[in-house]
Amino acid sequence: MDRAASQIGRGVNEIWSAPLEQLDPGRADRFETGAHHEVFRRLREQAPVHYTADSAFGPYWSITRFHDIVAVDTNHEVFSSNRDIVIGDQPEGFAPPMFIAMDPPRHDVQRKAATPAVAPARLQDLEVLIRERVGKILDDLPIGETFNWVDRVSIELTTQMLATLFDFPWEDRHLLPYWSDVTTTSETVGIAVDMAHRERVLHECLAYFARLWQERAAAPPRFDFISLLAHSPDTRDMINDPMELLGNLMLLIVGGNDTTRNSISGGLLALNQFPEQYAKLKDDPSLVPRLVSEIIRWQTPLAHMRRTCTRDFTFQDQLIRKGDRVIMWYVSGNRDETVIEQPDQFIIDRERPRHHLSFGFGIHRCMGNRVAELQLRILWEEILARFDHVEVVGEPVRVASNFVQGYTDMPVRIRA
Repeated sequence: MDRAASQIGRGVNEIWSAPLEQLDPGRADRFETGAHHEVFRRLREQAPVHYTADSAFGPYWSITRFHDIVAVDTNHEVFSSNRDIVIGDQPEGFAPPMFIAMDPPRHDVQRKAATPAVAPARLQDLEVLIRERVGKILDDLPIGETFNWVDRVSIELTTQMLATLFDFPWEDRHLLPYWSDVTTTSETVGIAVDMAHRERVLHECLAYFARLWQERAAAPPRFDFISLLAHSPDTRDMINDPMELLGNLMLLIVGGNDTTRNSISGGLLALNQFPEQYAKLKDDPSLVPRLVSEIIRWQTPLAHMRRTCTRDFTFQDQLIRKGDRVIMWYVSGNRDETVIEQPDQFIIDRERPRHHLSFGFGIHRCMGNRVAELQLRILWEEILARFDHVEVVGEPVRVASNFVQGYTDMPVRIRA
């Protein structure tokens, strides 16, 4: 952690001394060290609606304050989701459409078809299953030995949940986080990668799911994602548009994996960085539901979402032109000092714990937010019931992405 802190310190002067028009908040290297928070602190203070004319992704606007982000997120007529939801453009030859990157009415019918898999009515059944699996995962962890929390807990729990939501063959469930990582490892979010290889792997993903689709379409309907899509009158023909099927698979895999997975890791890190909050939690386990919301705000697992302006539009005295890309930086809005008290502090008993941006607003609000909260709640209830302390014993390795705020390694040691 000292190395990361040193890197941030060296970059602070650069961030505050650079001309505002030269600031590029989408630089992925700053997200890897945590220096992005300083960039957004300056933008919220000096240029909350900021234009970057020159970047690796082309020109774009940054929206950095809480209420401004809500205003953009809830105005889909002016700020369209069509085609791209991340800062960079998908390659012209490989841009699979997905309903999060669509506007109504097409968005509405596709989302509605998939939603029953994570609807509130399913939560009671899912809770029993999640608690059973969490208990098994935690009981298999070594006591007093160092291990990677990301692999043993964060990835394993979310992979099992994702396999359940897809009713995916259990023996092949390891493919789901692999495909999720391939999806989010992209030049479009600042990661240098072989995009041709990425495309080949995702075509393999498509082929696997196409077989499942045919099986589910021929069987009675169930409540997994594939069966729901295959049987809905609005989406049952999606199999005839392979790119649209692939796009929605990518969306559902990432949505069910990366967000919860990185909140599981980020929450443990935050409790270790704020030990007084960890002590407060152990003294009063009834704080777990509030802890969950604070983890999701603090971590902000998806740093941004993109919109495209549909017409010339003046927003907060700035003229945004038709076709301009507009980036809502959730990671900045969740640290907005004018809305959230002591936003840089991790506080597990906030009065309004669910007052955050991490799930988005409007028609694209995260449809699986209750399942994500459920997994985190059960995990921390079971951790507190078993262990005295889970200690982060080394510097975590973060993902170099301006989209997914994640971790690949977090060495920990458990005290029973």
